[in-house]
Amino acid sequence: MANEAKQMSAAGLAALRVREGTVFHYYNDMANNCTYGVGTLAHHGPCTDDEVRRPVTTADVNAQLSLAVRSAEAAVRRQVSARELSQDQFDALVSYTYNAGATGARPALEAANAGRDAQVVTHMNRNVNLYPRDAHGHRLHPVRSAGLVNRRREESAPFRLPEAPAR
Repeated sequence: MANEAKQMSAAGLAALRVREGTVFHYYNDMANNCTYGVGTLAHHGPCTDDEVRRPVTTADVNAQLSLAVRSAEAAVRRQVSARELSQDQFDALVSYTYNAGATGARPALEAANAGRDAQVVTHMNRNVNLYPRDAHGHRLHPVRSAGLVNRRREESAPFRLPEAPAR
């Protein structure tokens, strides 16, 4: 496998932390899902009162982040095995997979594996909608997220062709 030894770089992990933010308590994210730490989904639907009062330690956040990043790295290594990625490309795909999940990231990962960088950019930039949930956890109509638009622009950057110099 072309990327079997790759791991997310320290710079990639720092960028992921900035994109996600770190919150040391349970809260309802923009889609009204119970979340904590570095964008860690506790469960779909809103947090309970008990969850909102529950403290989250630095150790909890770091342990969950490490586990989720290792899982995203494994998904990228497994699904992008035919093509060697640059470190920036690997970091971007891990960040994207961390956020979108292995299933949600699959089309972009398949395009990356085939060397179709323009399609990687297209797939990433299509994944910019939130799916809010009501108070009972039922999924509502999708809503475009400006935050995800910006994040996808950053994550897809290593797959964009450099622009030709102006003449």
